Amino acid sequence: MSLKLASRLLLTFFVSLFYTSSYAQLKDELGAIHGNFQIDAANYQRDTIIGADPGKEVFRYNAFGNINYQKGGFSAGVRFESYNPPLLGYLPGYRGSGVPYRFARYQHKDIDITVGNFYEQFGSGITLRAYENRGLLYDNALDGMRVIFTPKKGIAIKGLVGKQRTYFSLSPGIVRGIDAEINIMELFDSILGKSKTKVIIGGSYVSKYQQDQNPTLVLPENVATGAGRFTVLRGGFNFNAEYAYKANDPSYQNKYSYKDGHAIIASTSYGMDGFSIMLSGKMLDNMSFRSDRDAQNTIAMINYQPDFSKFHTYSLMAYYPYATQPNGEVGGTGEIQYKFKKGTLLGGKYGMDITINGSAYYALDTTGIAPINDTLNNYKYSTNYGSIGNEYYHDFNIEITKKLSKKLKFTLMYANQFLNQSIVQFNTPDKEEHPDITSHIGVLDVIWRYKTGSAIRIETQGFFGEYDYKEHAIDANGKKNITSNTGSWLSGLIEWTPNTHWSITVADQYNFINPDDTKKIHYYFGMIGYTNGPTRVSVSYGRQRQGIFCAGGVCRFVPASSGLSISISSSF
Repeated sequence: MSLKLASRLLLTFFVSLFYTSSYAQLKDELGAIHGNFQIDAANYQRDTIIGADPGKEVFRYNAFGNINYQKGGFSAGVRFESYNPPLLGYLPGYRGSGVPYRFARYQHKDIDITVGNFYEQFGSGITLRAYENRGLLYDNALDGMRVIFTPKKGIAIKGLVGKQRTYFSLSPGIVRGIDAEINIMELFDSILGKSKTKVIIGGSYVSKYQQDQNPTLVLPENVATGAGRFTVLRGGFNFNAEYAYKANDPSYQNKYSYKDGHAIIASTSYGMDGFSIMLSGKMLDNMSFRSDRDAQNTIAMINYQPDFSKFHTYSLMAYYPYATQPNGEVGGTGEIQYKFKKGTLLGGKYGMDITINGSAYYALDTTGIAPINDTLNNYKYSTNYGSIGNEYYHDFNIEITKKLSKKLKFTLMYANQFLNQSIVQFNTPDKEEHPDITSHIGVLDVIWRYKTGSAIRIETQGFFGEYDYKEHAIDANGKKNITSNTGSWLSGLIEWTPNTHWSITVADQYNFINPDDTKKIHYYFGMIGYTNGPTRVSVSYGRQRQGIFCAGGVCRFVPASSGLSISISSSF
């Protein structure tokens, strides 16, 4: 190497070192800015075959952008949102643009203070959970103040007060809460040493205040709920349970009943090499808790009532999902996962994974008492906790995943599902209009990674249902005739990923068994996606059939639609 070349390399090294250290120092002095953006837009079209009618506003979009700043223990941020109007299937109250989320937060040693908007959860969320889910356009963020105090290792105390987001405004009720959690092992580590068992206990108290402006009922203005919980961890074993009590809280959700509420949630799991088992159960009785007693849909929900049933990603498996019944339900979920090791009879050369899952939920056995007058406590109902009512839902499924070679892998699934559609999705006893649904569903998913960064995935699904829907007709005498039909579906999908940037997907769902030939409809779909670092762009065209979309027991109605969609997201 020449002296001249060595001098240039040395100079380049020192310049780079100076630039890097200067940039790091400047970043420390000025702080860091980061954020993300997303736009989902659609141009809908009228499609009489599937009953899709977007109305006059055929172009709709959901858009948001987060910008956050952080320097040391201080952070602040804002989020701009725009829906003019929102995409079909989302609550129309979101229409408009604004900054519904802004906050400032300071953290230093044992204190953490937030003013403005924030999300928070106490325990399992049965007393309070403020969170966001973009897929549902669900956002019940609190606007107020929160303080987290950790006076000693192993102790955390949270206190908050605020109002909840309702579209681009705030709900009328004021939410106040306190939560305390103690990690026994951390608190007494000098005595217990390095114990393999961890015990965590906690409790929460949440209340709301809302003025009584009802002209006929005497409604409580202050309503409180309290809960206690504990968690035990040791190795691969985990057990946690929580009980909550809620004072009488007449609302639209419970038909203005004055009965108090109760909830018990428990789950346990154990895992070791190649094997795991999970069991969870819950009982909910009149646990709807909102900062606006007259709110409907997903608006102003203070607490979260979890759904333990399996979250399906395959479309036909998820077409009739379960929605948590806040007025009362009992049930649970169990799951076993096992990995057959390589070299065994079933494992073969690459091993095999099998998952068996089952969920079942039922109504509570209740007896109602009709209201007599406006006096508090006259409208109640009694619950027999030693008995259960009608079945709401069940889902028993098995999933097998196996690698056949270094490039070829498949997933095979089967599910038997039942849904009490009239109650779970429509809250009506009319089973003629909304009959029970029993279905058998199968899925085969094959992926071939033919070279590094490139793959072809082929997915086939079959849905074989009884009483998928019913049709109504009026005879010459004006009498409504109800005809029971069986609906069965086939679905196919091909996804090609030629490289790490591009992907192409085509799919179709077909109602291949239907007594009415006009209902044998193809729901076609095509999409092209491009990804480069944190940026993703996708363009799609096709049909969306009417249904219910759920996540975590919270659901939204999705109408039939047809048209062109584009999605753009990026972060920095």
